[in-house]
Amino acid sequence: QVQLVESGGGLVQPGGSLRLSCAASGPTFSRNTMGWFRQAPGKEREFVALITWITGNTRYADSVKGRFTISRDVAKSTLYLHMNSLKPEDTAEYYCASRGYESTDTITLRTFAYWGQGTQVTVSS
Repeated sequence: QVQLVESGGGLVQPGGSLRLSCAASGPTFSRNTMGWFRQAPGKEREFVALITWITGNTRYADSVKGRFTISRDVAKSTLYLHMNSLKPEDTAEYYCASRGYESTDTITLRTFAYWGQGTQVTVSS
């Protein structure tokens, strides 16, 4: 089975930067697309960014476009989310997820079969 473990969350000042990591293990056919989602208290979990594992095609939520960069290290089986110009509204629990379907054409949460435990990101002065 696929196991996803996020790390790198923490407290950062508005305008600051943070890099999240997601270490993946298990069958690669279940990790053809990997993504990041976030959930703030009292709100639904929302899409942040995704990347196709082999081709590296990316897609971003409008709210993070231009500020966040998703990437992966295939050799290390690790997914990253580089977050710049952070805002208080970026505060949330960030989750790594994967699916077997290799495409950027859908961002629906239910298409992602595997999820990590989450890592907290707090943007505050």
